[in-house]
Formats: sequence, C-alpha cells, structure tokens
Amino acid sequence: MIGFARTDRSALGQWWWTVDRWTLAAVIALMFVGAILVLAASPAVATRIGLDSFYLVRHHYMMLPAAAAVLIAVSVLTPRQIRRLGVVLFFFFLALTAMTLGSGMEIKGATRWISVGPLSLQPSEFLKPCFAIFTAWMFALQRTEVPGQRIPGNLISIGAYLATVAILIKQPDLGMTVVITATWAAQFFVAGLPIFWVALIVGCGVAGLIGAYFMLPHVTDRVNQFLDPSTGDTYQIDRALEAFSHGGLIGQGPGGGTVKLNLPDAHADFVFAVAGEEFGMVVCTLIVGLFAFIVLRSLLRMLGETNLFVLLATTGLVTSFGLQAVVNMASTLHLMPTKGMTLPFISYGGSSIVAIALGVGMLLALTRKRFPGSQDI
Repeated sequence: MIGFARTDRSALGQWWWTVDRWTLAAVIALMFVGAILVLAASPAVATRIGLDSFYLVRHHYMMLPAAAAVLIAVSVLTPRQIRRLGVVLFFFFLALTAMTLGSGMEIKGATRWISVGPLSLQPSEFLKPCFAIFTAWMFALQRTEVPGQRIPGNLISIGAYLATVAILIKQPDLGMTVVITATWAAQFFVAGLPIFWVALIVGCGVAGLIGAYFMLPHVTDRVNQFLDPSTGDTYQIDRALEAFSHGGLIGQGPGGGTVKLNLPDAHADFVFAVAGEEFGMVVCTLIVGLFAFIVLRSLLRMLGETNLFVLLATTGLVTSFGLQAVVNMASTLHLMPTKGMTLPFISYGGSSIVAIALGVGMLLALTRKRFPGSQDI
C-alpha cells in the first residue's frame, strides 16, 4: 500500500488511510484518459494555428504534475484548514475576476483572462470552488447557536452570490454564472431553505435565463442555432456529431480520427467528440461513468455527516464539478446550446486543470474519514 502502514502517524500516512481511495483512483483515471485524448486531439489544432505539433501536448503534460501536486497537497488538509484556505482564496480570486473587467485579455468577445507572466489565467475557474467553500461556511454560521450573537450568514452568502454573478455577467460568462448559481442554490436548499424560497429562486433563475436570451447577443445566437440550425453557423456541432457517427461502438482507433483535423476546439470544448470518434461509445460511456462515480461516491460519503459546513461544502463542490462535466458533454452531443466549458481533467488545460485539481482536492479533504469528536472541523 505505497509504503504506508496503518500505524504510520505522519500526515501522508494518515491521509492514505483516511482519504477515499476509490474516488482518488477515479480522478487519476480521468487524468490518464485526458492525457491520451489531448495527445490525440492537440497536434492537429497546434498545426492549424501555426504552432509546433506537440506544443499543446507538452504544455498540458507540464501542467499535469502541478495539478496532481495541488490535488494531493489540498486533500491532506483538515476541514478547518480547507475552510480557511477557501475563504482567503475566495476574496483573492474575486478581486482578480473583477480585475478582468478593466485589464483582462479579450478572447472571442469575452474578457475572462489575465496575463500572469507567460501564462493566461482565468480567475473565475479558481473562484468557483472557493465560492462553494465560502457560502457553505456562511450558511453553516447562520445555523450556529452562539449565545448573544447572531451571524446573518444567509444575507452574507446572498451578497457574495450577487457580487460574483454581477462580475461574471459583465465579462460575460453565462456558463460560469449558471454553474455558480446551481452551486449556491443546491447549498441553500440543503441548508434548509423553505419551499417558498426554493420556488422563488427557481423562478428568478428562469427569468435570468430569459433575460440573458434577450439582452446578450451571443446567448441569443447560440439558443437560436440550437432550436433552428438554419439560423446560424453550426459547423463545430455538425463536425462533433459526425465524429460520434464515425466512431460507432469501438471507434476508429488511437490516431485514426479525421474529424479533429477540421474541428477548431477539438482539444478543449469538443474533446469528448474526439473520444467518440477514436475510441467509440464504449470509452465515452466509461468517461461518463467515471464522472458519475465521483459525484455519487462523494455524496454517499456524506450519509451520516453531522458537520453542516462539511455537508454543504461537499454539496457545492460536487454540484460544480458534476454540472461542468454535464454541460460540456451535453453541448458536444447537441443536447443543449453550445457553451465554452472544458471537460474536467479531460480537456487540454493550462491553469484550468490546476483550478479543477484545487476543487477536487478540497472535495477529497472533506470526504476523508474522521473519528468521532475530532476537533479538526
């Protein structure tokens, strides 16, 4: 067992015997599948944009060890340390996300990135898991009985949500807004939100989506193209569906795909289509199964959890992680309007894969076994 005995009292030794090794194995499997798919999809994209064929592959492979290091380092922490880390990073990345509005890099009409040396960083990717930690703490504080003290955790979480969403819409980034909203709503519901407020939040969410359709031109175009393909350019989604058709049950084999040669975002937003063409429905089903396993396994670990913060934080992190995967795969399969959102651990990633590792590391830390009466919560 990688050299750790049950009597090992070191931090890593205790981590190994308390962490959910099944979830950890599923995450490693996703990273491995992602490494293969990036190798399959990226050379064609790199050549098309004038780079060395393996430039994107090398960059992704250089970021994988960093992501793995972040994941392990964060998963070793106690729930109390996760809470402190999440709160500090929430304000830090909220500030960086706000900075993109004034000094961000504009890519495809959106200002979501800032330059950090030779790298481009999307702060909202890091903000997403930290937001789940911060709001979980606020909801938990609302229900903490402290003599002579009443902390308005619900109001603070609402303020944090509105501030975050306002910045994201301004960028604009509707996809991230939807994920943040779903995360916050799921936590609020689990925290004991009355059914009236549940209905009100759902109504506001529907109204927000309708408003986005009428006020944001790029949203209007994508929804119209989804409902009536003849109204716009559906080149990418047509090629993605063609890739799945070519792949069939077992695929064309590694490197045998041809659609990726003409699919602009084959390495990122549409990497699932590359998996479909080269490895077929069998591997695509395996990928879906790995995501479902991580989500369900993490929720099952919460059965009997007595600490409200841990329960709410896990709910938020799982919702964020699972929804991002669903949005990417559903849009690739033309089950919903296309949205520029990567497939966690599978798509080519620079800083984004480190951000995903941060969130999953927090999830692993919170779902570790704890002994009754532990003070590290």
